[in-house]
Amino acid sequence: MSVYPPAPWHMHGSLWLSVFRLGADVDERHPAGTYGVALVSYEEPSPLTYHELLLARTVKNSAGKGAVTITDIWVDSPASQAGGRELWAIPKELCDFDLETSFHGPVTSTDWTATVERRPIVEASFTDVSRAALRVPFTGLVEQPGIPEHPETADVTMKGSAKALPCRGRWSFAADGPLGFLQDARQLGSFRMSGFRLRFE
Repeated sequence: MSVYPPAPWHMHGSLWLSVFRLGADVDERHPAGTYGVALVSYEEPSPLTYHELLLARTVKNSAGKGAVTITDIWVDSPASQAGGRELWAIPKELCDFDLETSFHGPVTSTDWTATVERRPIVEASFTDVSRAALRVPFTGLVEQPGIPEHPETADVTMKGSAKALPCRGRWSFAADGPLGFLQDARQLGSFRMSGFRLRFE
């Protein structure tokens, strides 16, 4: 049994996100609409350190406010997987990540790959200058439908701050992978949140 910290989780790290427009329904979980695809590196002094790939779509929560629902998510931490499922109904699965980062003055270049049993899900690369940005606050809402480990709908609040700026992002989705349907989605833009501090509850 994986041991995970109690809520809330006070997380630190960096996030790379691109927004896509899916023009047609794929299935019940993936209707046409606006989605965010993100890669995240959770770092010290987070209570758990790990990597994450997620797909989330924009929704209205039960209070009529703008929120997101995470439809697909992978991590490389069994403790994070168990905690996400049992605390917040987040359907985390396990996968492997490779992450390489280099710096040239203020410019950061980052390459990611995510694989399940050596089969690729995505490859992505980013270029940004977010480390030079001013720190700004942010708030986000997540609404998660129930899953076996957490049958009730979970309403989650994210609050924190980060150095965030638009960035250049390029994604390659494996055609036979679980996110292959995003090959036909239109990429609208990308940004990076550098050095975020996040309270997730």
